Amino acid sequence: MKTYRKNEVVRIELVLNGQRRSGTCEPRTLLSDFLRQDLGATGTHVGCEHGVCGACTVNIDGVAGRSCMTLAVQAEGCRVETVEGLNAGQEGLSDLQEAFRRNHALQCGFCTAGIMMSCTDYLRRNPDPSELEVREMLSGHLCRCTGYTNIVKAVLETAAERLGRPHGAGLAPDSPGHAGVGDAGQSRLVNA
Repeated sequence: MKTYRKNEVVRIELVLNGQRRSGTCEPRTLLSDFLRQDLGATGTHVGCEHGVCGACTVNIDGVAGRSCMTLAVQAEGCRVETVEGLNAGQEGLSDLQEAFRRNHALQCGFCTAGIMMSCTDYLRRNPDPSELEVREMLSGHLCRCTGYTNIVKAVLETAAERLGRPHGAGLAPDSPGHAGVGDAGQSRLVNA
C-alpha cells in the first residue's frame, strides 16, 4: 500500500460515467467528497458517513460500493458510475429510473441515487431476481419515506422488461409489503 506525506496533494484520474476525469485532493479525501466537490457529481448523496445508510452508493468497476467509506485514491484508474450516468448515451431516463418514476418508488429522493446504483449492479449480476432477493439486496439501504414496496416493484418490473416478460403482476400475496402490510399509507398492490 502506498504511503503519503502529511498535507500531500495527489492527482486522481478515473473514468466517471464513461468520461475520463481527473482532479487533485488530499489522500484522505473520501470518494464521495471527491465526486461531489471536485468532479461535480452531486447526485451522489452523503447521509450517515459511516457506510450504513447506502445513500452514497456508486458503482466502482461495476460493483456497488459505499463512496463514503472509500478513499478517492482507491478509485484511481477505476470506472466509477453514479446516478448521473444511468441514462448514458440515451435520451430521457434509463429503464430503471423510468420504473421508479412509474411506480412512485421515491419520495424525498435522498436515498434514491444510492438505491438505484445498488439495483443497477444487482440486476447485472442477477437479471431475474425474486421478490425476496430484491428485498435482501435492499436491506443495505435506509429509506424513511417509501417503505420499500414500490422500490421492490420497480426493480422487479425492470427485470421483467429486460427479459421481455409481461410485468405488473404486483407482489406475491404473502409478501410483507402486499396490501399495505408493513407499509402504512401504501395502496394495495394487485394485478395492473
